[in-house]
Amino acid sequence: MNLAVLASGYGSNLQAIIDAVDKGEIEGHIKVVISDVKDAYALQRARRHGIEAVFIDIKDYSGREAYNEAIAAVLEKRKVELIVLAGYMRLVSPLIINKFRGRIMNIHPSLLPSFPGLEGIKQALDYGVKVSGCTVHLVDEGLDTGPIILQESVPVYDDDTVESLQNRIHKVEHRLYPRAIQLFIQGKLSIEGRKCFRNEG
Repeated sequence: MNLAVLASGYGSNLQAIIDAVDKGEIEGHIKVVISDVKDAYALQRARRHGIEAVFIDIKDYSGREAYNEAIAAVLEKRKVELIVLAGYMRLVSPLIINKFRGRIMNIHPSLLPSFPGLEGIKQALDYGVKVSGCTVHLVDEGLDTGPIILQESVPVYDDDTVESLQNRIHKVEHRLYPRAIQLFIQGKLSIEGRKCFRNEG
């Protein structure tokens, strides 16, 4: 299956996906990594592994819709079948969601529906939760509201900082995200309403 990864920053989840592809744990090919940030380290990671790396600058376009049309054109030209968001800091537009309905995946550092949006880890710590975690979900028009594919909890300790909790959550993300992608590739996910079922039998 042809995959595309959209990333805005360091790309640690991208690296976990690349490693899983190299090990045969994901039966797919990353056709392109797209970023909205010119010097995103994620683009360097892609180039280092011989993956096409594309920077698309929103300033080159008349508005958000034209910018997303440019992204969609790159995805369609490369026959992408699954879009994976890995630290992509922009909302995916309805244009892309409609073209790739049910084929866009995201990972979020909280147990959704709790603490959606930016700074989910800080939100959780400020609230005083005893358990946090991460969620892999399909993308719809809302903010972190799509059907949940996989979740895993991570304990929160009294002396946790955003950084210490983030480090523990990242370790789980790097295992959970490749697994969710492989389930999708194997056709083991089905959606009914807003529920996602895993058919792993």
